[in-house]
Order: sequence, then C-alpha cells, then structure tokens
Amino acid sequence: MSRVDRGSAPDALIDRDSPLRFTFNGRTYTGYRGDTLASALLANGISLTGRSFKYHRPRGIQGAGYEEPATLVQLSGGEDATNWPVTRVPLSAGLAASSVNCWPSPDFDVGAIAQVFSRLLPAGFYYKTFMWPNWHLFEPAIRRAAGLGRAPTSEPDHLRYETRFHHCDVLVIGAGPAGLMAALAAGRSGARVLLVDDDTAIGGRLHADGDLVDGRPASDWLKDIAAALEATGTVRCLSDATAWAHHEHNFVMVTERGPCPAHVFQRTWRVRARQVVIATGAIERPMVFANNDRPGVMLASAACCYVNRYAVRPGKSTVVFTNNDSAWHAAFDLHAAGIAVRGLVDVRPQIPASLLKRASSAGIVVHTGAVVQEALGGRHLRAVRIASRGDGRKTTIDCDLLCTSGGWNPTVHLYSQSRGRLRYDPNLAAFVPGEARQGTIPAGSANGAFGLGSCLAEGRDAGHAAAERCGFAPAATDLPVVSDPAYRIEAYWGVESFGSVKKAFVDIQNDVTVSDLELAVREGFGAVEHAKRYTTAGMGVDQGKTGNVNAIGLLAALNGDDPGAVGTTTFRPPYVPVEFGAVAGHRPGSLLLPYRHTPMTRWHKERGAVMYEAGARWRRPGFYPRAGETMEQAVTREAAAVRNGLGIYDGSPLGKFDIRGPDAVKLLDFVYTNDWDDLGPDRGRYGIMLSDDGLILDDGVTFKLADDHYLMTTSTANADMVYRMLEGLLQTDRPDWRVAVTPVTEHWANATVCGPTAREFMRTVGTDIDLDGDDFPFMSMRVGRVANLPARMFRVSYTGELSFEINVPAGGGLQLWESLIEAGQAFSITPIGSEANHLLRVEKGFLSPGHEVDGTADPYDLGLGWIVSGNKPDFIGKRALEIRRASGGPRRELVGLLTADPHEIVPEGSPITPDGRKEASEGFVSACVMSVARGRSVALALLRDGRARIGQTVSIRVKKDVVRAAVTKPVFYDPAGERLRS
Repeated sequence: MSRVDRGSAPDALIDRDSPLRFTFNGRTYTGYRGDTLASALLANGISLTGRSFKYHRPRGIQGAGYEEPATLVQLSGGEDATNWPVTRVPLSAGLAASSVNCWPSPDFDVGAIAQVFSRLLPAGFYYKTFMWPNWHLFEPAIRRAAGLGRAPTSEPDHLRYETRFHHCDVLVIGAGPAGLMAALAAGRSGARVLLVDDDTAIGGRLHADGDLVDGRPASDWLKDIAAALEATGTVRCLSDATAWAHHEHNFVMVTERGPCPAHVFQRTWRVRARQVVIATGAIERPMVFANNDRPGVMLASAACCYVNRYAVRPGKSTVVFTNNDSAWHAAFDLHAAGIAVRGLVDVRPQIPASLLKRASSAGIVVHTGAVVQEALGGRHLRAVRIASRGDGRKTTIDCDLLCTSGGWNPTVHLYSQSRGRLRYDPNLAAFVPGEARQGTIPAGSANGAFGLGSCLAEGRDAGHAAAERCGFAPAATDLPVVSDPAYRIEAYWGVESFGSVKKAFVDIQNDVTVSDLELAVREGFGAVEHAKRYTTAGMGVDQGKTGNVNAIGLLAALNGDDPGAVGTTTFRPPYVPVEFGAVAGHRPGSLLLPYRHTPMTRWHKERGAVMYEAGARWRRPGFYPRAGETMEQAVTREAAAVRNGLGIYDGSPLGKFDIRGPDAVKLLDFVYTNDWDDLGPDRGRYGIMLSDDGLILDDGVTFKLADDHYLMTTSTANADMVYRMLEGLLQTDRPDWRVAVTPVTEHWANATVCGPTAREFMRTVGTDIDLDGDDFPFMSMRVGRVANLPARMFRVSYTGELSFEINVPAGGGLQLWESLIEAGQAFSITPIGSEANHLLRVEKGFLSPGHEVDGTADPYDLGLGWIVSGNKPDFIGKRALEIRRASGGPRRELVGLLTADPHEIVPEGSPITPDGRKEASEGFVSACVMSVARGRSVALALLRDGRARIGQTVSIRVKKDVVRAAVTKPVFYDPAGERLRS
C-alpha cells in the first residue's frame, strides 16, 4: 500500500502540503489534511485494523463511507466517542483512535480463542446453551462479552451543540450528480432550497469514479455548478451534514458536523420541507464466499475511492470479483493507478464485447462463468481460489487485494422512513422506491438509475417536479454531456461459493454467516424479520447497509422464493449513529428536561434537605438529616413527630385541576367510579379513576367549590397522564360537554401541618377560619386568611393524623411556610419529607401509585369495592371491570404482613412464593417500613386470595434467604380513623 503520485491522481482531495500526525492503537503515523482515518491507515500500510464481534477474526477496511462494516474505532481525547466507522473519521492533528473489541491489540487478541469454539456458537446459541444449571451463572460473562466499543466514562461532554429550525420549499438530500441537478433546477425555478450532503465536498461518487463531464474532469464541473447554485440566491448548501431521520409531514432531522462558528461541534437542523428530493445514491454490496471477511477484501467502489479521491493504493496486486458491469470500470481505474489486476472474475458467462476488448487491451485476464470460492490468508489476504461454475475447475491467484461487487443497493433508508413503499426490481437485483406516501421524490442512484447521465437527468426532472408542486414554474436547466454506460447484472447471492467448514459472511459486522441463515430457516425463523432477530443480521451499528440485501437474497433462495416476496426489514432512524449531544442541542442536562421546584425549595435546601424527585420532575425533600443522623434515624424522628406532636410538609407538587362548567358533575361521574351528584358545597370526596381495561389509574380527593366549580387533586407522578386523559375525553368522546379543565398545580403553594397538636397550633398562627371539628369537619374546605395571606384550607390527611392542608397563591408560598415554621417553634414543629410520609401512609394502609397501584390491580383487589357505584349507568373502565370480576379466579389482594423477626425490613418487590421455593410468585411486597407506632416492621403486599389467608404464614424470598411473615389486615394504625377525623 502506498500513495499514488500527484500526476496519477490530480483530482485527489488531500492536501499533501499539510501533513498531520495521529495515533492508532498507540502508534504514531502521518497522513494529510483531507484524509480519513481509513485512507491514512491504508497509506501507512495498515491492513489489520480490528477484530470481529463474535469470533474475533482479523478484519480490515472494506468500505469508504458509512457502509463500512468491518472496522469501528474508539476515539479519545477531546472528542470521546465509540463505534465510529473508521471511514467516517476525518483526520486531524493529534487524533487518537484505537480498535474496538480486541485485547490487548488487533495483532494479538485473546478473544480469538472464540474461533476454536465457533461450531458451538451458532445463531441463537445463547437461547439454548446456558439454561443449565442456571442462567445467572453465565450472565456476567455474557454481558461482559457483549457490545463492541466502550461507552465514554470520562468527564461529561463539554463540546458545544446547537439546534436550528428551518423551513424550505424543497429539501434535497444528497449532493451527488442527481442532487446537484435537482437543487439547481429547483433553485432556478425560484424555490427556497436546502441542499444537504454527508460529505465534506459536493460531488458524491464523481470524486471516486474519475468520470468526465462536458469533456472535462468532474472537479471542474463541480466548481461550475457550485458557482451556479450560489448565483441562484435561493439555494443553501450544508456539507458534512447527514440527514438521519425522515418523519411525517416531511420533517427531517439533519446533523451538521463542524459548522461555523468553529466553537460549535455539531448543529442539528430540524427541517420542515414542502417537498423532499431523495438523492442519497447507492451502496455497493459485497459478494458472499468463504473467508470473505479477511483483511484485503474490499468493495470495488471503495478501492476506487481510495485511489482517485485519497491517492492511496490499497494493494499492489488485485483480483476483481463481480456479477455486474460497474466493477469492470473499477478494474480499469485500478489498473490505471498502477495496481496490477491479476484477474477479473465474473459469475456471468456472457460479457459485453466492449468490456472484454478493454480488458484485453489492459492485459487483464478475464474468468467468465466463475466464482471466487475462497479467500486465502490469515491476517491478510495472500491469494484467492476461483472455480468455474461449469466444470468446477479451480485456480489459485496470488494477490493482496480482492475487490468485490455484488451490485448496487439504492440507499432507500430515508425514503422508507417516510413510509414510502419499496419494490424489488429483478433487472437491478435490488429494492427500489415504489409508491410515495408524502411529498418525496427519489432521484438518481437512489431511484435505481446507476448511470451518470441517467442520474443527472433524473435529478433535474425531480428538481423541476418538486418546484412545480410548490407552485413555481420550472426554469430551463441544461444537462452536461457525459457517457452513460449500461448497467447489467446477474443476481448472485453466493449460495454456491461457501463450503461446509469455511465461514461465508453475510453480515460482516455481526459475524452472521450463510450457515446461520440456514439454521434460522430450519428452525422456523425464515421470515425476514424473524431471521434478523434470530441471527442479528442487520442489527449492528451499520444497520446492514452492505449485508441486508444479500441476506434477503439468501433467504429467498433457501425458501425457494423471490427476494420481492421475502421483503425488507424495517428501516428506522437514525440512519447513522448520532451523538446524544446532537439530539439534545444547546439544552443539556436539566435544560433539556428541567426540574420543577416549589416556592419553598430554596428553604429546604438551606436546611440540608436531601431532595428527591416526587414524580413529573418535581423536586421535594426526601428527609431532613441533622448532624450525625443516618437516613433511618432522620425518617424515624420525623415520623414520630407527626404521630406524637406536630409536623409540616411541602405538598405543592400534588396534582391539581380546576374544573368549571355546567357539566362538571358529568365529567366527575364519568371518570370516577363513585357518585358525585350528591356532594355538598365545600365538601370533598375520595375517588379512584380506572383505565379502559378496568384497572386503577390514579386516586385523589376532589372538592366542590360551587355548583359548577370543582378542584380535583391527583398524585404528583400521574398528573400529566390524568390531564391527557381528561382532555382526550372532552375533545374526542364528549365534545358536547360544557366543561373546562385547567391544570393549576403551579398556581398554588401547599403547606400541610399534621399531628395531634395541629389544631392548637393553627389557632396561634392567625386565621379567620373556625377550626373547631364540628364547624370544620374532615373532608371539608374553608376559604379565609392564614398568616395574612388569602388561603384555601382543606381537611385531608395522607398521614393518618389530624391535618390542615393550606393552599395559597404560589407567590406567597415561602411567606406562608416561614410564618408557620416560626409560629411552630413553641410546638417543636418538625419539617418532614417524603420518606416519613411514606412510612406514615404504610402504617395507615393508604395506597400509593407505583406501589400498590401498580397497573395490575382493580378496586376490589385493594379493598375498595365500596367505592364502585352500582347506580351509575357507565364510567370509564366499568365494562372491563365487570367482565374481569365475572370471570372469577384468584386475584392478588391487598394485605398486611408482619415478619417473624420484628426488625426485618423486606425489600420492596420481594416475591412471595409457596414455602419460599423458586416457583411462580403468589404475590409481592409493595412496601415495608419500620413503624414508629408499632415499634416493629410492617409491610403491605399484594397476595393471591390474600384476604382469605389472613392469619396464615407466608414465605418471602429475599435473594437467597426466605423470610416468614404473618398475613394481617392492611391497616396497622388507628383502623377506625378516629385521629384523622378528630
């Protein structure tokens, strides 16, 4: 491997006057500005660049772009990244890269021992091999072996990312010949055009193929068309920018690398276009034969790219193996660059005379009706064995480079993402765009037009069509004069060329072989999506860009079917790997998804509170540790204060909805299971909501403020979900109901005082509300002033103690809190957090979403059958609930548990099994705390037929241990509710 001299590669895009030093696997090398890491490694004679995923076989560079399946690298330094195709890493000064999935190096990889056991590692082996004696015995080793590169573990990404929004008439994706003509035609017609291309230079394959345009080098024509695009005044070009997602209504995500200004690392464009021209080109696919993964085996188009664009000879002597015409032109280019073409092997028995004549003139030996049966060599290719398809005669040819071309696959990923249909074209042996589902127009190679002249013509026509659809009259745009050789191909999927022992790879990146696909078909996974998942074909970083169509062709052959009948797998975004930073843009961390804070948050933090997320991104105190206190000690102290004295907590995150309108009661009756038409003014009622399947969705208390005005409360975590449900109901199912729902959680600050001395304390604070139990009973509300602030006061208890919930406008929240804290010093008032609240609610047997309300329980399971009305004709989930109840059968029911050891705390989620055996679970522990009221541990659980088993003993599995517990009623404190009603 060496550089081509300037005279032989005058249009190469490297700057030989700007050398760059870089390191690869710890060794220092030199390349030039304009190189990629791949071209620089090849120029330095490095052919063994990595190891394979599963078998750790030697691998080299096979492609020249995003299609590269064999060599992925880890980048370190200022731009830490992993699993980047070596072909897409631009060379820069000081670049540090290393191979992935090999240790200690690609030259000597300990993991290569897997090749010895390869017969024991077929597709899907992990589904069968590690079932005995215990999967968990093997799991750690399997997980360590999984993956390729290492996720960056250094400091957080400090690079600058940006996001922009852009609207245009026509978006052209791809700046090859078709894309350039489309952009020029649409731009001259007056349309606002955005042209994006993932390369640093426009032109696409023109840089690799050495074609003449208008009788001149392609580089000269590219300069002219760049000037013409700029002259339109309506075309904007983004280079080094990849379109990686195409969503509904032509919403396209584009990530631009290294934009101006220089301090921006990447910029993501969110583009909305009226029309999209998809000119994404085509990807060459390899041939399938034994040992087709050896270093030195390369796509023919990639070899030409390295020669013509990067002035690199990827080998000294080559054999070209193909089934189509394009590889013949590649062979001629390689010959012109000084690479000895030792043989041109074509599976077709009949070759166009013009190609044979040109090969003869170049002294290239042609083998028609033949195949490469096997690549010979270990760490690098040394020869190939070819065989006649007729008589089977075999010949060995020495070479250090094997260029393969199995045909071209139109790059239809984005077209398919836009929901455009694909169809198989037997004349091209490829899948091409079919019926479009939105304003998309495929053009050029992406549409199956592989000739240069056809690409240019389709591009111009697509640009005119897109502009016309946007209301612009097409402007005249002349086509350049080019040669347009025919493209002929014979479908060949490699079925003949593999042996029973040698591995013939279909998916190079994931080590998927022909024998793996055969096994998948034998075991009933012959459907394309099944085979994909069973063998992992197409599931790598490259998403099967080179291997998928070969896999489809092989499945068709194995099933005796046609590739069109087999179909394709689903193309999903992103088309290429995208950094999380690029997706987040300029909103990293909490700027992307901000936390929500109450007016009292700063006070909590200043007093040392450990802040928790309470759900829906709300932050609230978990507990307030004093000096030297553990979490358990702090929580116990706070809970004891509520049971024996006075506590206060910040309840502001509780979900709140203002419901107004003549049909407000209709809404409440429909979303809750109980009746609401008899609720008195200034009174509240507990209610539960069900989902459509009759399971508990959420619970809360709703107060009647007036005949047409209610205040609904929900759990913090489910508030957004409840709002979506209410709005969906009113907008789609009951649009005639005259009622409006307004989220008001952020409008109100909530301070709740609770404990036996709460009433006495509130009388000292200063309020005009009568706090006497007869005048202000449980589940009622009053409006007045508290601490000189207008307030709504509610008598609701989530702790099981006498409680006053004080709501004031959010702006007065901190003033209210500080006034209550100051007045409460005489009562030893204690701020409590969510941990103490949790302990107190478990003692009382109150429910909590995410614990007892786990998405599988209905009201009867949790002892709430009394709250399901038998009078209402309907409510959400009623029919499903009745069907489930009528079907009978045992269900998990809410019970209490008392462990045999009173100090045993059972982890939440611990399964309850028969006698502690490793059998099907009978239920699980939903919560377990050390009760301050009982002086021992208490737990809540969902247990099969639990209420019928009260008084029995059950067994709880805690890792390897078994804990015995007695089944009790799920209320451990004040079962009559006298304290909270006092």
